[in-house]
This record gives sequence, structure tokens and C-alpha cells, in this order.
Amino acid sequence: MIQALDRQLNVIWALTLRETRTRFGQYQLGYLWAFVEPIVWILSFYLIFALVDRPSPRGMSLFGFLATGMITYELFSKTAEKVSLAINVNRALLFYPQVRPLDLTFARWLLETATHCSVFVVIMASELMVTGQSLRISDPLSLLGGLLLASALGYGVGLIFCMAQVIFPSLEKMRGPMMRPLFWTSGIFFTANSLPLEARKILMYNPVVHAVEFVRQGWFTSYQAKWASLPYLLGWVLSLLFIGTLLEREIRRRIEVT
Repeated sequence: MIQALDRQLNVIWALTLRETRTRFGQYQLGYLWAFVEPIVWILSFYLIFALVDRPSPRGMSLFGFLATGMITYELFSKTAEKVSLAINVNRALLFYPQVRPLDLTFARWLLETATHCSVFVVIMASELMVTGQSLRISDPLSLLGGLLLASALGYGVGLIFCMAQVIFPSLEKMRGPMMRPLFWTSGIFFTANSLPLEARKILMYNPVVHAVEFVRQGWFTSYQAKWASLPYLLGWVLSLLFIGTLLEREIRRRIEVT
């Protein structure tokens, strides 16, 4: 049992290294590209907010407000995207008996989580260095929990799409349009505390908002995520993982190595 587990962990680790080389090895900037992309996004919206003179919520710097929302959302969305394509782009690897469909998804999940958590640390530390502020993390557990739950949420969504696409290949084209509205409704540009009651009731059905709220509560000493619910977020994660693993069992025999 222990030997089998150790062998499977080695397979996942090897797949993760392969994914890292495949994704970042083809660019001149290599792994640095993972940092360039979110920085460009954050600075773009920072300039827009500055030009229209829209302030950040009280107690938050504008850059930090946008960065905590953007990176958390990107962790969710990029994980969902990459995991959903795990089988389609690596089907030939299933020729090896040691490699299973879930191994491919785990490898991509680990890579995205490690990458975006590293991006979060570097970008937020850079802001502190530029502004000369001292490091004061309000609630490390809330911060780490929000990031990991955003990652797990993305993995659950990606797992369902990954397995369902084996049965319905057209779902790959539908994933993008289905996910796109979440960019504007996941708390990147607003906080739950600032929303009117009716809008908050609707938008808090989005589990990504809860993850963003926990991250901001963990980073900013002045912010309390009054409306974020850990049981609600965990319920989404567990439900998605349950459905995804059921689909994996269903389609395991359908996968044909080509």
C-alpha cells in the first residue's frame, strides 16, 4: 500500500515537472511570464481606477485591493482552465499503465496552485517594498485558506469539465463563455461589505466571492469579511469534487489512447 502510494506520488511529481517545462520552457522569460501576466492586468485596472478617480475601500491600498481580488480569481479560473484540458492535451500519456486520468489533473492543479501562490507573495511583497510599509498580515489562516479554497474550487470545476468533455467534446468550446461572467461578479472590483443588500444577496451565491473575501480579510487588518461563509464555500468544493470523481469513474473505460 505504501509502495503503491509512493509510486503514484512519484508519477504525479514527474507529471508536474513535465507540465512546468512544457508550459514555461517555450518562452524566453520562462517562469517569469507567470508573474508578468497578472502584473500587467493589475496595473491596467490600477490606471483605469486612478483615471476615473475611483478610490479603494477604506483601509486598503488600491493596488493591494485589486491584487488580492485579481490573483485569487486567476488562481480559480486558471486552475479550472488548465485542469479541464488535462486529458485532451496529454491523452498519449495514458498509454503508460502508471499514469491515470486523475494524475494528469493533480499535476496541473499542483502547478497552478504553486505558481499563483508564488505570484501572490512576490507581488504583495513588491508593493510593500515600493510603498515602504511594514508587513502586517491580519489573519494568515484566512489568507491561506482563501487561496487554497479558490484553488480547490477551480480544480473541482476543471475536473468536471475535463471528464465531461470525454463524453461531450463540444463542452470545451462552451467552457470559456460560461466562465467569462465570473470575472465581473467574483469580487475583484468590489467588496461584499460595500454592496447594496439586494445585490449582495445575489452575488454571494458565487462561491468565488467568498474566497476573495477571505483573502482580503486575511491580508488587510482593517477588513472583516462579514458575509463570507466557510461552510458555503466548503460545500461547493466538496460537491464539485464529488461530482468530478463520479464522472472520472464513469468515463475511465471510455478513454481511448490514440
